[in-house]
Amino acid sequence: MKIYEGANIRNIVVVGHAHAGKTSLVSAMLYTAGATPKLGHVDAGDTITDYEEEEIERAMTLSTGVAHAEWGKTKINLLDTPGFNIFIHEARAAMVPTEAALVVVDGAQPVGIVTERVWSFAQELDVPRILVATRMDRERTDKNTVIESLQKAFGRQVVPVQLPIGSEKNLSGIVDLVTMKGYSYEMGGSGKGKEVPIPAEMAEPAKAAHEALVELVAEGKDELMEEFFEKGTIGEEHLIPAIHEAIRDDRLFPLLFASGLGNIGTDRLLDFLEVYAPTAAEHREVKSAPTANNGNPAVRHAVDTEPSSLFIFKTANDPFAGRITYFKVFSGVVKNDATVQNYTRNTPEKLSHLSIMQGKTAIPVTELHAGDIGAVAKLKETLTGDTLGEKTSPIHYPTIALLEPAITFAIEPKTRADEDKLSNGIHKLIEEDPMLRFYRDPQTKEFLIAGTGQQHIEIVVAKLKKRYHTEVVLKAPKVPYRETIRGKADVQGRHKKQTGGHGQYGDCKIKMEPLPRGSNFEFVNDIFGGAIPKNYIPAVEKGIVEAAQRGYLAGYPVVDFRVILYDGSYHDVDSNELSFKMAGRIAFKKAMEQAKPTLLEPIMQVEITIPDEFAGSIMGDLNSRRGRIQGMDNKAGNTVVKAEVPMAEMLSYGADLTSMTQGRGSFVMEMKHYDVVPSMIQEKIVTAAKAARGEEVEEEE
Repeated sequence: MKIYEGANIRNIVVVGHAHAGKTSLVSAMLYTAGATPKLGHVDAGDTITDYEEEEIERAMTLSTGVAHAEWGKTKINLLDTPGFNIFIHEARAAMVPTEAALVVVDGAQPVGIVTERVWSFAQELDVPRILVATRMDRERTDKNTVIESLQKAFGRQVVPVQLPIGSEKNLSGIVDLVTMKGYSYEMGGSGKGKEVPIPAEMAEPAKAAHEALVELVAEGKDELMEEFFEKGTIGEEHLIPAIHEAIRDDRLFPLLFASGLGNIGTDRLLDFLEVYAPTAAEHREVKSAPTANNGNPAVRHAVDTEPSSLFIFKTANDPFAGRITYFKVFSGVVKNDATVQNYTRNTPEKLSHLSIMQGKTAIPVTELHAGDIGAVAKLKETLTGDTLGEKTSPIHYPTIALLEPAITFAIEPKTRADEDKLSNGIHKLIEEDPMLRFYRDPQTKEFLIAGTGQQHIEIVVAKLKKRYHTEVVLKAPKVPYRETIRGKADVQGRHKKQTGGHGQYGDCKIKMEPLPRGSNFEFVNDIFGGAIPKNYIPAVEKGIVEAAQRGYLAGYPVVDFRVILYDGSYHDVDSNELSFKMAGRIAFKKAMEQAKPTLLEPIMQVEITIPDEFAGSIMGDLNSRRGRIQGMDNKAGNTVVKAEVPMAEMLSYGADLTSMTQGRGSFVMEMKHYDVVPSMIQEKIVTAAKAARGEEVEEEE
């Protein structure tokens, strides 16, 4: 494999809404460039970037696939990302190591919500954008409709640099509006067009589109405007570098046309990326995280002469090859068998088996230069988001900011054998999927798995079964209710038991009162005069804490209360720690009877993003779920609804939202606080809890 330097490398992240044709387009580009022997198809399961068993089975991209094409004098690294909302974090992470985003839109569909979201990610991360309308050989495609919808969504900077020749099933070629040349293609052919004259009926539209392009590129550039007014156009020798600069500076979002399945226009797309896309050497300087280097951030540039540094943007676990770590060389040159320092975990790593990836195939290389993307197998400690580099020149790049998971399930192994394998399988999946969480709820004692949506969790379960031979059952998680008090109590707890030998005697008097939400529990020792010996006072507290954990109304922990121990009595012979612990329990139960006990439920802070037309139905649905609307915003043509909703009402919300918005809505939620459960609902919860604990209660009594 030839070694490329930054000026000859293009790192392109391919993003867009699901089913827009991203993977098919990447497959066609690789075939046209000679990187693959045949044109792969998603339906046939033989594309380069969708190679996981689940991806082939579901015919959908689930994680970022990395491939490369050698075209002219350049190496084009392509990062093919998922287009489903629940995997949108993959697209965000894949933007970090790239210099441009190829935004793929379906020529027959309106701009999708995921397209709008990845566009906002690119704005936030300062990634230049190039648009390509694909599937232009399908019915109901129209170039003018595509142009208008994209300009409406993303502004007048969206300007075509090509026009399609023919439409729908008669699509036959492309007009290049920079060089004003036509190219014809054979449907499903090699992808390499034959130069032809611009069709007569397209001469005027092509000329008008060329002038619109030239005018936008010349805006704000005096020397270009002078040439434009003087000659009526701008010569290619000036226009080509001006377009490159305008794309890099986000003044122009060029629009191209293609068909991935028909392999039309892919050579022109590759040409365009080679000539106009920002090079890896043009990547903006990268600074260390703010906390590193005592507040003076270290800086790296994409040049070979600086100390080597790598940023890990993806981790995969292969059942045969083990852990595969994908990285971007932000600076310097990295050589095979080099030892580098992981600054994130403060541990050395050896880069054995350095390679570049073509889908799942690793191609060995001896070195990689600044700006290139590579992979290495079997690193011991390194995970996604880590920074590696020369030990003598430390730097720590900021980690990729991701949203919190939106949905949680309880997970149970089917058999004892599955239980033994579950933890290992889950943790390997967490290594490659930073949006996955796995933990045990300390209150309900359930193992919980959290992800971006129900389909996300279902795919994790399928991977557990196929990769790690572990079968599990998913259930709705138990709601971690709590109990508290709204009143005060003053009670005595006395434990007295006489047996043949020493008896048991403990006596305490306590006051109980409520505390503000989130205060948990406070114990105040207000004993004077030795009514209870000091060494027995912790036993009273322990008895109260244990009783509070077991609950009073429905078996949920009691929180947000204060106990003041102010009096009691003891027996010189019969008193001991156990007796005072039992006295504390008795006092707690008596106090709860008087102190107006009530149930608390977790309230979630929910943020829902939906197309405007669904706002009314979503608001009505939230009200039916006892939600409190906190506010509404408009963002890029979408409505963002913020609300506080009880967790009990949100357990199935992912599937419900998908159904209400035709899959175009998304939401995130996090725990906000606890609040009192309405009395009608409280009665049902207490009754259900008592019924579930019936046998247990009888045994205890």
